[in-house]
Amino acid sequence: MAVIGAGILGLAIGRSLARAGREVLVLEAETAMGTVTSSRNSEVIHAGIYYPPGSLKAIFCVEGRRRLYPFCRSRFIPHSQIGKLLVAAEDAEISTLQRLFQRAGQNGVDDLRWLSASEAKAMEPALRCAGAILSPSTGIVDSHALMLAYRGELEEAGGMIAFGSRVMQGEVTPTGIRLEVDQEGSMDLLCRTVVNCAGLGAQGVAASIRGVPSESIPPLHFAKGNYFGLSGKAPFHHLIYPMPGGGGAGVHLTLDLAGRARFGPDVEWVNKIDYAVDPRRADSFYAAIRRYWPALPDKALVPDYSGVRPKLYDNPNGDADFVIQSEEAHGVTGLVNLYGIESPGLTSSLAIAEYVKQVVVDFNYRQPPQDRLPSLLHQEEEKSEYALGS
Repeated sequence: MAVIGAGILGLAIGRSLARAGREVLVLEAETAMGTVTSSRNSEVIHAGIYYPPGSLKAIFCVEGRRRLYPFCRSRFIPHSQIGKLLVAAEDAEISTLQRLFQRAGQNGVDDLRWLSASEAKAMEPALRCAGAILSPSTGIVDSHALMLAYRGELEEAGGMIAFGSRVMQGEVTPTGIRLEVDQEGSMDLLCRTVVNCAGLGAQGVAASIRGVPSESIPPLHFAKGNYFGLSGKAPFHHLIYPMPGGGGAGVHLTLDLAGRARFGPDVEWVNKIDYAVDPRRADSFYAAIRRYWPALPDKALVPDYSGVRPKLYDNPNGDADFVIQSEEAHGVTGLVNLYGIESPGLTSSLAIAEYVKQVVVDFNYRQPPQDRLPSLLHQEEEKSEYALGS
């Protein structure tokens, strides 16, 4: 079987399927793993606060976070359960904060703590807010180390990664899905199962496979997120998130494992992929950040990096869910397409991988995803799942 894409999700899915006894070949167009979306994010382990109850994002995020911390501990993957303050910068935002608190509870996030302005300021003296929520289960992780762990266990279980292997086109045949792969020359692969998790390229891959109905492929929109670094040391010990809006979680402050602060991402709708950060966008960053950190010094922000989210809508107020399609959605036996896997994709990776494994191994195509997913929640993994060397 083939998994298309060696980002964090493709590696997690490949690992899960290889450990289930499948012969797995991960096809990656680039010469290294995770060079696109997976290496261009905030590296945050999300709690599951924002997403509509019952959505795939909510279910996978909560379950993925529950799995990810023990996985990182047992594999010695650098991470920190640093915690997050979600802040209402002014009184008018308190109602939004209250709705997020209620939504988080519906999603199974039961460890949030409501903070008054004075309580929040006692925790973070440089913070300006009218109220806040403390999320103690939010954290940060070294995403590259996480991908290395997924890759190692994929290969240990007999799976392989073929770098520089771009899927050019394919065809649904009576005996499987034929893929034409460019790997310093064209070669054909006949696969009984194909998992398309090519991220920004997922729609293009699906459209290139003859026999996949075009109407089953959702539209793709590029939402560029720019990041600016802080030239000095930040006076914060937690991640700081304002109220979400405009298609994202707001210009928030994150800390990496070395304590370095960066701000972003914003949302810039673009027609093509371009990772250059325009220094002029700093003006809007200063305005957004100073709503919760008024003392941000002038000229303290420097362009850092950017990423592009694979959005399934172009409405700033939209709220598209993850889309995971198997046979009941497109009619092709053995094909699983993953679309719109943006944040919280990293947090969700182990849970999504478990779900795709169940779809592929159990061939349980007939129930909609939300009906199958509750079996993932609160289940006890066997002790061997996260044991060293498992």
